[in-house]
Amino acid sequence: MNHRQVLQALSGLLLGMFVSILAGTVVSTSLPLIISELKGDQSAYTWVVTATLLATTVSTPLWGKFADLFNRKLLIQLALGLFVLGSAAAGFAQNTDWLIVFRVFQGLGGGGLAALSQIIMADIISPRERGRYAGLFGGVMAVGTVGGPLLGGLITDAFGWRWNFFVALPVAIVAIIMLQATLHLPKRAKRKVTIDYAGAVLIAGGVSLFLIWMSMAGKQFEWMSLETLIMVTGAIVLLVAAVIVELKATEPIIPLSMFRNRTFTLAVIASISVGVSMFGTAVFLAQYMQLARGATPTQSGLLTIPMMAGLLIASAVFGAIISKRGRWKAIMVTGGALSVVGTALLSTLHYDTPFVLVAIYMFVLGAGLGMLMQNLVLVVQNSIEVRNLGVATSAVTFFRSLGGTVGVSVLGSILGTVVADGIKDGIADLAPEQQAVAAQALGSGTIPQVNQLPEAIRVVVESAYGTGVGQVFFYSVPLAIITLIAVAFLPNARLGTMNAVQRHGASENTEAESEFAVAEDALIDASTASVALPPVGTSHPDGRRSDDESTDGGRSR
Repeated sequence: MNHRQVLQALSGLLLGMFVSILAGTVVSTSLPLIISELKGDQSAYTWVVTATLLATTVSTPLWGKFADLFNRKLLIQLALGLFVLGSAAAGFAQNTDWLIVFRVFQGLGGGGLAALSQIIMADIISPRERGRYAGLFGGVMAVGTVGGPLLGGLITDAFGWRWNFFVALPVAIVAIIMLQATLHLPKRAKRKVTIDYAGAVLIAGGVSLFLIWMSMAGKQFEWMSLETLIMVTGAIVLLVAAVIVELKATEPIIPLSMFRNRTFTLAVIASISVGVSMFGTAVFLAQYMQLARGATPTQSGLLTIPMMAGLLIASAVFGAIISKRGRWKAIMVTGGALSVVGTALLSTLHYDTPFVLVAIYMFVLGAGLGMLMQNLVLVVQNSIEVRNLGVATSAVTFFRSLGGTVGVSVLGSILGTVVADGIKDGIADLAPEQQAVAAQALGSGTIPQVNQLPEAIRVVVESAYGTGVGQVFFYSVPLAIITLIAVAFLPNARLGTMNAVQRHGASENTEAESEFAVAEDALIDASTASVALPPVGTSHPDGRRSDDESTDGGRSR
């Protein structure tokens, strides 16, 4: 495919990605207001985010396996439809439970979009050339991520938060039509398909139970409790059973043999901690801007632009450099280092940190993530066997989502504890009459609308959230260091120049040639055995000499 054909094939895919990003980010800046109006608390806020991440995490390896078995074009259209329908249904939520349920449907579709977009991109673009198009994907990501919160803030301020969930519907319909018209993938050879239902159920059950425990422990029950014992034991049993099933399955959901590939294993480790940075930053910076700085949803979206600008610029610039030079290791190590520095800087946040410094800190972290996220998938696709391309790609996305889900749950629990203690200590320093007002305004435990609080109480809440978000990033620093170490030890392999379709054809030709050679050798051996001649000088049963001896004077043929 030439450049124009690639762009044409990518158009529907890029629009589909934009819809999924927009439908997620358009809600982010208004979530504090949504939870407040639906009478939810910090636990409900965390669950609204975690539900989507949980469903995305559990479904991603399933979508990846389906991509190796079924029509990838149809799968991404189904994922897109499921995602947007879940988003639209969430717009009618009357309480946080309703909202959480339909956020699960968003997550199921989002898992497919996250995995399939990367897999299809590998089908049509070689690893070496992929950096050339990284700017397009980075641009779509940046526009959706930056424009989503801005659009969400404007919609919330003008029409109400429910319209945030409906805005992506018309764009999604266009995306599905464009995917049908522009994305043309070669037909896959028909073969007998065996779906590992047992592995799918055990993996989904074990991961879900573990993540639900992470979300509820410390809030609905104590960390050291009977509920913890039951849920953790159940998750371990299910995951151990999943490993046993995957080792024996004909078509495992996650082939464990991939972990023998050093690049894949290290990329998985790095992806877990990158997920914490990526998802945690989006969730907790929105809370910081609105609850620690008193920003409106629209202002919150504007204030997070430096983060997305860093991600976009780094992704586009360094993606082009990788395509031009074919070298990626130094860029990824630098990205890991910037992630450590950016996370450490954000750990110093307080409610009165100058916005210029906050912007610089966000830009540094965004640049680091921009140099890492796409390239982690790239190096795995470059090194893995083409027959496992779908499951390998989805596995990296799976562990990134897993890290994000666990990270948001644990860090959300830390934030809730720090905020509660900060508010309690701050109220204790107020005058008695102000304490009574504070107890009435904050006693329910729901997330307050800061701008409606009296001045003295507002300062207490802003200070508590400012300190709490800083603590969240402080506990994220070790994970960023793990990312840097894992990236530093990645094998510095050259990027291939064939896309996945070409690699698949080449591997089929190689296998065919190998089978032909084996068959040819066997045929020669069989022929040799069948025409074995008697030794020179021997007689046939009828007394005649052998043909060799009689026709060429006894010389051996």
